Amino acid sequence: MYQPLADRLRPNSIDEVVGQRHILGEQGVLRRIIQGGNIPNLIFYGPSGTGKTTVAEIAAAQMHRPFHRLNATTASLADIKAITADVGTLLAPEGVVLYLDEIQYFNKKQQQSLLEFMETGKLTLIAATTENPYFYIYNAVLSRATVFAFQPVSPEEVLPVVLRGIREMSQDRQGRVRWEEGVAEHIARSCGGDVRKALNAVEALFAAHAMDRGETVLTLAEAQVVAQRSANRYDRDGDSHYDILSAFQKSVRGSDPDAAVHYLARLLEAGDLISPCRRLMVMASEDVGLAYPQAVAVVKACVDSANMLGLPEARIPLAQAAIFLATAPKSNSAILAVEGALADLRAGRTGEVPPHLRDAHYEGAAQLGHGTGYQYAHGYPNHYVKQQYLPDALKNQTYYTYGENKTEQAAKQYWDRIKGEG
Repeated sequence: MYQPLADRLRPNSIDEVVGQRHILGEQGVLRRIIQGGNIPNLIFYGPSGTGKTTVAEIAAAQMHRPFHRLNATTASLADIKAITADVGTLLAPEGVVLYLDEIQYFNKKQQQSLLEFMETGKLTLIAATTENPYFYIYNAVLSRATVFAFQPVSPEEVLPVVLRGIREMSQDRQGRVRWEEGVAEHIARSCGGDVRKALNAVEALFAAHAMDRGETVLTLAEAQVVAQRSANRYDRDGDSHYDILSAFQKSVRGSDPDAAVHYLARLLEAGDLISPCRRLMVMASEDVGLAYPQAVAVVKACVDSANMLGLPEARIPLAQAAIFLATAPKSNSAILAVEGALADLRAGRTGEVPPHLRDAHYEGAAQLGHGTGYQYAHGYPNHYVKQQYLPDALKNQTYYTYGENKTEQAAKQYWDRIKGEG
């Protein structure tokens, strides 16, 4: 019977698990919890192929309880009821261990069905998710479990597993197997920290030589084909999407053009044109803003060009926009001003529009006092006259503070001079 290579090489002990030294190392908290045998409800969060299922099975083996495994993409309430029905019976007098993969696909009712048994300790839940549990798992479940984050495995840690996989597959061959220099290293680098993906690539490499007779030669060119594009972790609806966009904006805000281009490239390599275009337009106002007001027009032109060209040519104007924003002077004075105004409104700090600012372009407005006393700024020297514009309740409020950049300081000096004469 066929058994996937990743399953054949699945670790049977904590010491065999690849990576996750931060939680499974000699003094790792999760390691000590598992070794202690008294395992609480756990939630494993992290990318695919980083050992979540393997560690769950090792943990369950320490508890000596019936072990059940469900995948939330296909499981139902009936499946949960069938498992919990055994709790307290001769089949499971001490309770059960449930490994629930992809728990984020369970709705609120399905997740809540576990609570009664989790609380009494009759069911130990070990759940796994590739999505942020604080977004997808309900608070009642989270409050009864401990979350452990699994990280992508480094290429240095994946390499020995790849070599072991090659040796394992070689044993199935009649003839000699050899591989070109760099084959294993390329697969280890290209798997994006996903050990399962690396072993699948090894398996695919051997499958391409299924008809070989005599010596089998695994080439670097073939390895590059079976492992292509896999190092770029990206899911348009998942955490990686928002993490990359966040890093993109923070790199531009931090004036690092190299990092900005790197994260832009990751978005474009995944075929995502819309997200970087939108984010660049946001950054032009949020992060460069009044330090270089023309940034909006420049970035809009680059974004329009990118959308007209489409990928792959779109990468050129978008790279231009990203580098332009990263190297431009920065100011967040505009967003601070509008956020301050919104905060007052949401807190109920508002007021009536002053009568002299109200619309006076209709018959009877004068009888209501609307527009009375308004001073037309263009009729005064320098197009300025001092008068109240904010409502009475906010008349002394300041929302906008000039940034320390050249452009805003020039405007400040101008208005200090003009208003000093008013």
